[in-house]
Amino acid sequence: MAELRRRRSVSQAHLLRLLESQLADLVTGEWRPLDVVDLGGGTGVIAIPLAARGHRVTVVDPSPDALASLERRTAEAELSGRITGRQGDAADLVRLIGEHQADVLICHRVLDVIETPADALQAMATALRPGGVLSLLAAQRHASVLSQALAGHIALARRSYADPTRLDYDQVIDAVQHAGFTVRASHGIGAIADLVPERLIEEPGAYDELVALEAEISQDPAFRALAPQVHVFAQSTRSH
Repeated sequence: MAELRRRRSVSQAHLLRLLESQLADLVTGEWRPLDVVDLGGGTGVIAIPLAARGHRVTVVDPSPDALASLERRTAEAELSGRITGRQGDAADLVRLIGEHQADVLICHRVLDVIETPADALQAMATALRPGGVLSLLAAQRHASVLSQALAGHIALARRSYADPTRLDYDQVIDAVQHAGFTVRASHGIGAIADLVPERLIEEPGAYDELVALEAEISQDPAFRALAPQVHVFAQSTRSH
């Protein structure tokens, strides 16, 4: 488990740097804090660093335990007042947040477990202000099939490949566009980092090099197709 956490931390570091860069480019002229909604944000892995940069973050999550942990971590980071936790899921989003209240909607590793992804994306678009942006992180079916097969879980890989609820890259992009978004960028997350043995990451300088390599290959279509996750940064085209 320690090895898996370490490898995933490379992917997480790349994802956070990518998102922070994209949000920094969102506001032209003088910097201003953004109203961010983190759907399924749990204990604040994304919310806390964004709030530390000055943004206002509302975390919507169905787990009371996760929200309690979020509250503790928020207090420890001295970010009370910048992070708010609300219990609910995608179906509750508009009721909890309201219409056209957010500049940024974050949905990381949530779309894969929602029964009706199209409805969830429509709710996200409704919660956003005109020109607001969506940061979506979703699992890729082909990468899941490959990793399961390489681990020896052949029957599971076959079920995953045949499962119509598992999305591939084109289906994710189509769903985002159908909900009224224009895709600004898409990046593979974890294409290499999730495969590198832990002992190699411990070499001097290897961790930083691996983070840099992930960033360099993340928009290459071949590597993006192999990545366990795809990050889509999209802007709402709704005028409301």
